[in-house]
Amino acid sequence: MSATTVPGRASAPRAEDRAPGFASLLLSEWTKIRSVRSTVWSLAVLVVFTWLLTALFMKMGIANWDKTDASQQAEMRMDPTGTILGSGILLSQLAVCVLGVMAIASEYSTGMIRASLLAVPGRLPMLAAKGTVFALLVWAVGEVTAFGSFFIGAPILDGKAPVSIGDPGVARAVFGCGLYLALLGLFALAVGAIIRHTAASITVVVGFVLVITPMAGLLPGSVGEHVYAALPTEAGFMITQQQGRAGDLLGPWQGLGVLALWTAALLAVAAVQLRRRDA
Repeated sequence: MSATTVPGRASAPRAEDRAPGFASLLLSEWTKIRSVRSTVWSLAVLVVFTWLLTALFMKMGIANWDKTDASQQAEMRMDPTGTILGSGILLSQLAVCVLGVMAIASEYSTGMIRASLLAVPGRLPMLAAKGTVFALLVWAVGEVTAFGSFFIGAPILDGKAPVSIGDPGVARAVFGCGLYLALLGLFALAVGAIIRHTAASITVVVGFVLVITPMAGLLPGSVGEHVYAALPTEAGFMITQQQGRAGDLLGPWQGLGVLALWTAALLAVAAVQLRRRDA
């Protein structure tokens, strides 16, 4: 006897056929990232080493204060917060860039990305969940790092360049430092999603931060100044300044907005490639 079908009624989708909700994707990505011990330890080491570097550079600055050029002394007195945050942020930048690339490029290297995409046929929610979890994690760690660095460095500088968290522009600069690191992490994640190769992606991102940006600062004329000011890391890092400096083309929030635009553009490219290319 053949089975009887009821016309006009579609069979209800089974639970295992439904795509997971965004909350489930967030939980899945959080489970992935916290289960990788190297990520957890890297972030912990990042915080501690940034604090140590901040203390070391601040103590060196005070010890050599009398030998420091008068213009540098004036700059430190004008923007002690930027001096404190800038002393250890280079390590934070590099670590966040590497972790951002590895957050997605390592899945392509190991083939794990195929399992993720099978569970999320639409693909884009997976990228959104991964970016959200990673950005929130880096933001939280970045805020701990920034506020810790400030409260370590401020007492050391107190005798030469006193600063308090309640001074104009200080809280914004310290809080903005965490936002800067979160956006930089997303920037690196987007590059990793586009290139899909861990070593190549790390080379591109680190080269951009350490090579291309400083070299752009050597470009002559006003065109060179505008190009340099519009580069993502140079623009975004302005949020860590307590107050604007002579010759700045962008304000702190404008600079962070430029970094956000760069990051959004790269994420858009990554999303298009994710939809069109096979894993």
